[in-house]
Amino acid sequence: MTNRRLMSLATVALVLAIFLPVSLSIWMSHRQAEENFMNDLDAYSTLAEMRSQRVINQSKAALRELDAYEGAPCTAEHLLAMRRISYSWRYVREVLYLDGLQPLCSSLQADSHIPPFPAPGKITSDGFRAWLTRHNDLGLAKYMVAIGSAHYVVMVDPTSFIDILPHGTSPVYIALINTKTHQRIAGSPRLTAARLAQINQQGPTRIMTNGEVYRIQRDADMGLAIVTWMAIAPLEKNWHRLLMVWLPLGLLVSLLLAFVMLRLLRRLHSPRAQLQDAIHRREITVFFQPIVELDNGKIVGAEALARWRQKDGSYLAPDIFIPLAVHSGLMPQLTKLVIETVFSTLGSWLRQHPDQHISINLEPADLLDPTLPDLLARLIAHWQLSPSQIALELTERGFADPAVSGPAISALRAAGHAIYIDDFGTGYCSLSYLQNLDVDIIKIDKSFVDALEYKAVTPHIIDMAKALRLAMVAEGIETEGQLQWLKKYGVEYGQGWLYSKALPPDAFIQWAENNLHAA
Repeated sequence: MTNRRLMSLATVALVLAIFLPVSLSIWMSHRQAEENFMNDLDAYSTLAEMRSQRVINQSKAALRELDAYEGAPCTAEHLLAMRRISYSWRYVREVLYLDGLQPLCSSLQADSHIPPFPAPGKITSDGFRAWLTRHNDLGLAKYMVAIGSAHYVVMVDPTSFIDILPHGTSPVYIALINTKTHQRIAGSPRLTAARLAQINQQGPTRIMTNGEVYRIQRDADMGLAIVTWMAIAPLEKNWHRLLMVWLPLGLLVSLLLAFVMLRLLRRLHSPRAQLQDAIHRREITVFFQPIVELDNGKIVGAEALARWRQKDGSYLAPDIFIPLAVHSGLMPQLTKLVIETVFSTLGSWLRQHPDQHISINLEPADLLDPTLPDLLARLIAHWQLSPSQIALELTERGFADPAVSGPAISALRAAGHAIYIDDFGTGYCSLSYLQNLDVDIIKIDKSFVDALEYKAVTPHIIDMAKALRLAMVAEGIETEGQLQWLKKYGVEYGQGWLYSKALPPDAFIQWAENNLHAA
């Protein structure tokens, strides 16, 4: 075979190697976009269902507390007790005391003039009565959900059941439906009578019709249904527009990347194999960067940072080998090595200083490793430490799939480990997102600390953390001005070169001891 023939075959093979993956990635991107679309809808629907159940459970708890009252009805003491319930329980708007079905008094009126309630529309499996009613002592023509026991009724605003902020990029609509009367109680008025009838049929929980996808969560016990839906058209329109813009550029980038990667792979000679060997030979070392209280500069712990020592004595930045470990499936092995190194180098020091802690970075893949909790528990017991001395850091993408991350994170917190959100603000960064995470501390990303003077997002992050009573650690503090700004805004902890760079274990221990003695 001639050289020209070989070159032609090689060229064809290279073109196929470039265009086939690009074409496949485009198809997979479209498929993934659809899956993300459905996941957004399902996630929003699940949040709405959780909110609805929370409202119902709180109402029942308030009724049980009311039933425990043993004094005379409609006295000043009784009215005060009912007012305390309506004030202290978040979703309860009004409390009524009934004799049979006749209201006698309420948290608003000592002498209620409300007409008798009709027979309840529903009686739950645990014996509570439920109505959709306009009964109130204020003369307002507003429907409320009423949940009652033998002598008490609590009034709940229907919008409380579905008061959920959407966090996706496409508009999401939500409505609360009475499955008995086919009546929309609260939420978006965009549901037609025909669609209501279709939704109220005892059928599938997901309906796709007329360019919209509906997700139905039915509560047969209360006779309610929560309907969430999204239009498909904006998704496909945006996809087609982006495809026409990015496909030519994607082809060009693919060619350039193929050229660069071929040269890089020749030089590195299988980076995955080299990293795996480095892990097996325990060539990955761990440095420690102190974390201090900003008010007094006293050390409270440190962050463990992996370093890969090269043959020439230099250290390969973790920004290079951590993504390699993630994408090549080596992250659980690397994390295990880092954890074992933390204990072997600082176990004795931590035992001598029970008020200090070390935070260890985890990747989402680590949460799928069933051996991680046992490894931590075994090493903590061996070195006679408290679980609170080992904190675990996850980036925001580690919380992106609650079905996977939620149980693992909850188990680690239950074992006594604090959970940090690392590099907070570079991902989802919203109050509705943050309030649903099971975490203790957020770490403000260095990029926001660098931009304190001309970006308003950092105070926004601080306000969110304060609203949810989360502690904060600012990363990358390098100047006295940054320190004073962060202290002024109430950030409790920080790390950065203003205090110390990441240090080898011996140098870190010396620095920490000097800091503790100075304090």
